[in-house]
Amino acid sequence: MAVPILATVSTLLAARDLCKSYGDIIALDGVDFEITDGVTGLLGANGAGKSTAIKLFLGLISPTRGVAEVMGEDASASVEIRARLGYMPEHDCLPGNVSAAEFLTHMAELSGLPPAQARSRAADTLRHVGLFEERYRSMGGYSTGMKQRVKLAQTLVHDPVLVLLDEPTAGLDPGGREEMLTLIRRTGQEFGISLLLSSHLMGDIERTCDNIIVLDNGRVVETGAVTSFIEETETLAIEVDTNREAVIAALRERGLEAELDGSTIVIEGVIGDDYDVIRDAIVAADAPLRRLAPRRHELTEIFERQDP
Repeated sequence: MAVPILATVSTLLAARDLCKSYGDIIALDGVDFEITDGVTGLLGANGAGKSTAIKLFLGLISPTRGVAEVMGEDASASVEIRARLGYMPEHDCLPGNVSAAEFLTHMAELSGLPPAQARSRAADTLRHVGLFEERYRSMGGYSTGMKQRVKLAQTLVHDPVLVLLDEPTAGLDPGGREEMLTLIRRTGQEFGISLLLSSHLMGDIERTCDNIIVLDNGRVVETGAVTSFIEETETLAIEVDTNREAVIAALRERGLEAELDGSTIVIEGVIGDDYDVIRDAIVAADAPLRRLAPRRHELTEIFERQDP
């Protein structure tokens, strides 16, 4: 029996004292967190427990202790509720001798759609990920970026409530990575589907996610809104094309201490009228201004705060 979309459920996934051990190796050590609507990032180094958590929510493995809940139900006990999830694995798992259209139609039919509706849904989803013109080519001839798009498409074809993405930018060059992240964000905005993005790349999380859960050695070390971790500071960063030392000297003459951090001029504790002084110093130094903005905290600081 099909499970209706649970529009009123605010908590989509929940880990309750979740623990998973593989012999002497503890992959997850009693973690607790909740995932709600929007795009959530699951951030951690390789081996932090991200993939294990995803497999527990999918019911692919059973917890050693605790519960992995999907929309209020125990994931290991409810196949129907897990049908409302989509999953994009990290590894290459596509059959190379069939076309993307055939593959997605098959996946849609497995989810219960009639053949005609499955074909239509497959075509629409491939259009969304930018593969409509290539949909009849065998996937064995696809580039890595195209294969990643097919993997994303198959998570969406059955209209899930939540999609779990395990390292979706793996193997992509910088251009392909940016395209994938844009596509993921657009999926959440246009389809209204919530996403959990697992990644070891902080830039992917900052670029894409609303909320973040940070895992380190199988434990949750931080949770919250991404904006709360990368909020602006009172440190001002100034980038000029030339005459950096002259700018620093002009600032000091006007009573503002500045230092060079790489190619960026940094001033601490900037307030109110200081901006007029900075403007005058840049003009006096005849330095072409490229950028002037408050610095933001970075997600790297989360790990720097942790004990070794």
